[in-house]
Amino acid sequence: MMKCKVWIVLVLLSIGTGVYAQLSLPYFFSNDMVLQRDKPVKIWGTAAKNESITVGFNMQTVKTKADAYGEWSVTLKPMAWGGPYDLVIKGKKETKLFSNVLIGDVWICSGQSNMEWQLNDVSNTATEVPASSFPNIRLFTVQKDVATTPKVNVLPAKWLVCGPETAKDFSAVGYFFGKQIHKDTNIPIGLISTSWGGTNIQTWTSWDVMQQRPEYKDVDVKAYRESLSGIDEKKAKFSAAVLNDRGTKEKWYDNNVVGWKPIMQPASYESSEIGNADGVVWFKKEFDVNTLSPNDHIVLHLGPIDDIDSTYLNGKLIGTARVYNQNRVYNIPNGILTKGKNTIVIKVIDGGGGGGLTGQADQVYLEVEGAKIPLAGQWLYKPSALSTDFGIRDLGPNAFPSQLYNAMVAPLVNYAIKGAIWYQGESNADEAALYKSMFPAMITNWRNKWGYDFPFIWVQLANFMDPVNEPAESAWAELRDAQHSTLRLPNTGEAVIIDIGEAKDIHPRNKKDVGYRLALAAEKVAYNKDIVHSGPVYKSMTVQGDKIILSFESTGNGLVAKDKYAYLRGFTIAGNDKKFVWAQAQIVGNTIVVHNAFIKNPVAVRYAWANNPDDANLYNADGLPASPFRTDDWPMITQGKRSY
Repeated sequence: MMKCKVWIVLVLLSIGTGVYAQLSLPYFFSNDMVLQRDKPVKIWGTAAKNESITVGFNMQTVKTKADAYGEWSVTLKPMAWGGPYDLVIKGKKETKLFSNVLIGDVWICSGQSNMEWQLNDVSNTATEVPASSFPNIRLFTVQKDVATTPKVNVLPAKWLVCGPETAKDFSAVGYFFGKQIHKDTNIPIGLISTSWGGTNIQTWTSWDVMQQRPEYKDVDVKAYRESLSGIDEKKAKFSAAVLNDRGTKEKWYDNNVVGWKPIMQPASYESSEIGNADGVVWFKKEFDVNTLSPNDHIVLHLGPIDDIDSTYLNGKLIGTARVYNQNRVYNIPNGILTKGKNTIVIKVIDGGGGGGLTGQADQVYLEVEGAKIPLAGQWLYKPSALSTDFGIRDLGPNAFPSQLYNAMVAPLVNYAIKGAIWYQGESNADEAALYKSMFPAMITNWRNKWGYDFPFIWVQLANFMDPVNEPAESAWAELRDAQHSTLRLPNTGEAVIIDIGEAKDIHPRNKKDVGYRLALAAEKVAYNKDIVHSGPVYKSMTVQGDKIILSFESTGNGLVAKDKYAYLRGFTIAGNDKKFVWAQAQIVGNTIVVHNAFIKNPVAVRYAWANNPDDANLYNADGLPASPFRTDDWPMITQGKRSY
């Protein structure tokens, strides 16, 4: 069907103008690009039907002809790394010249918001950004796009030379990963960031794979496509309503406005009365201040907000931010807060996916000279422009499987790469049991599309949310377990980061160590370096009386407890009743002996099994944390859950 459409367009152009179709290539062929070393390099595009095309690059010249649909491609022989070179594509009347082209290693950087997170918003950005000049690292960001069928090109974009003005807006994890690989190998590095915050794994997997899965066998893709009829007009009207927000025009930040409804906050649109919608919603909260002095230091804490907010106190705008899901902290100028009754009004604009005040109750409060006034609980809300009011169903990237694969991966498939790094899973945490099969299926899916088993390295979920006082089941632990089990696939690696997350922020700012640990795994898996690339990994267990003896791999220079008293924490143990309790654990050589005096017949051990295993402190002497694990195969709490 796609070829037919291309052919029709070419015929119409020929009839209407009497000239040849324009010589063109996908946007990721541009100045400053990186082509993959040591592999055949495919170059392709469109031209007039049967037009002769000559491609010249690095002392290679290849000729071909466009086919009857105007499509052409050539394949260059494998080349060693080097450059810069010029790539010349010559048609009958046009010539394309791409300059400053390098041959090196190209890495796909994909996932959700923690991969998308920009260098400009990480820890130590004031020193990292100015130091980001690396002319032999090149950056390409795939613009956000969705499609119900595979596309042949991405939205307009181009390769950029890595430097302060370009790196600051690029994936921080991708940048730190590429910087470390480049430093350790001296090989030119091309990084292709194709990420979208809040997305699930289903949308990154092609439909030919998704439709084979039992949980999607009844999904009607044709009906979904038909449901989009007339959507452009609806979206235009909705966008106009958002842009011309009536709440702003009517001054809803004024206390005299009526029509507010009760709502509990913090809570996302989707988990509240608002429902599965995007758009503009206003929130209001009245509260009392009993004591106030003229020079008090006053700070408003709202937790993370998704996507954009404008926050008012007593009718005065005190802050606005456009960074999605980032903590909002606003200093209040003197004279705005008053003793007695006060009113906070927040205008929230959600552009897709989750929206609203998405944090936890203890993140929402007013601080007056160090004293906290809690603000979580009952608020009021008033929608201004919701997508559902315009007959628009969820059109976000998670609305239907494969949409991001179609728009942001499929066009890249013929572009030769070294491998891929991946940071995603937060959006699938409640369906970890499904992820255990979906994740390896997606990796295999991508590899099949590219035609070879390229290295695939991922980030295991960070520690997040409040730590627990007693052992408990954990969806995030199950997701980490699902990720870790995917190491059974060849040419895979994992970066464990349960020690560098943030309890109150799903987007930890330490992206440098994430990139470094990804690079360690990649240098082992993709570059065959003899290095310690991983922390301890559970191997096997034996029961000896009331003790369980654990054996490990990837111990490097030995097991250590990262604690000044060398005391291991984070271990739990259970008997046949499947009730886990805290356990004592001791390092003996390259094994760990685990026991609890009250468990006489232990059968299972878990380590770091929590949303936020903040006490986990098993490392190897090389400074890398052990991966969380469980020795049991008991049913998971996420069994049977699914997001679609």
